[in-house]
Amino acid sequence: MGRFGFGGRVSVTLALLFSTLPVNAAPDPGVDWDWQLSGTIAPPEGVRVFDADPDDVTKEQIAALNGTGVYTICYVSVGTLENWRDDVDHFPPAIVGNRYEDWPDENFLDIRDRSHLPALMARRFSQCKQMGFDAVEADNMDVYDNDSGFPLTRGDGLRYIRMLAKTAHGFGLEIGQKNVPDLTNDLVGVMDFAIAESCYQDNWCTQVLPYIKAGKPVFDAEYSDRPINFKKACKAAESMEISMILKKRQLVPGRRVCK
Repeated sequence: MGRFGFGGRVSVTLALLFSTLPVNAAPDPGVDWDWQLSGTIAPPEGVRVFDADPDDVTKEQIAALNGTGVYTICYVSVGTLENWRDDVDHFPPAIVGNRYEDWPDENFLDIRDRSHLPALMARRFSQCKQMGFDAVEADNMDVYDNDSGFPLTRGDGLRYIRMLAKTAHGFGLEIGQKNVPDLTNDLVGVMDFAIAESCYQDNWCTQVLPYIKAGKPVFDAEYSDRPINFKKACKAAESMEISMILKKRQLVPGRRVCK
């Protein structure tokens, strides 16, 4: 049970408590957004949606953003364990798999686990709620499609994501699909928005359009370290009502916008 003392019964109790609290619903498609996961956080003036790591912001900063009508999204890696997080010691070694090749400080998680992961992720989501965030960005949903060290399947991924969505909604938080375009048709009725990386550069933006058709926003970040005609990309994004920005790979403050 560890330092948090956070078992399944407590997670249910907290979920019931927070479910009574109001939530700012995801905005309509096409609004301005930014995404900052490193550096000194600096929300752009007039931004409508802001996505940040809860370890990089304060409760007061989130309250200030929410007070001006900004929809705030809390970054949580649900498919990997980052070795710098405060709760790293509460993940049993048996559910920690191979190192994530692109991110050497992260290891994949066995998302089939039901003895530890539900409560651990519930704890993280509850912290997002306590800080005042409106929603969760559940990153690394594609763990089942990587060399995780576990025999994970697409079905495992869907079961895990649906469990996370139920948990987030129980806390009065919204939650977004992160990448995994092949799961869109299965998740669009469960999730509240989508976040995409390089969907224009990799030619899969159309695969998340069911969210737009359902009146749910899609937030896309293209990367400046890859070749891109951003003006052309913006025309495509505007025609699809996708909220697109151009960012440095490190997701530091600063961006190019389409408007």
